[in-house]
Amino acid sequence: MAESVYKIIELVGTSTESWEKAAEAAINKASKSLHDLRIAEVSQLDMHIKDGKIENYRAKVKVSFKYED
Repeated sequence: MAESVYKIIELVGTSTESWEKAAEAAINKASKSLHDLRIAEVSQLDMHIKDGKIENYRAKVKVSFKYED
């Protein structure tokens, strides 16, 4: 089996609807410029609050992708 090398980056996705949609937004955006995404790990969830109401859900996501030759 050939050896592989992976890079891990951290992204923050946002959504006005849910944390799941926030994480999905981060992955969808990353997949447009990064190839061979492998693993995504949600490392933190939080919310942006304005005037006592939730304005945005935020998901911090660690994403790995394989380096290409």
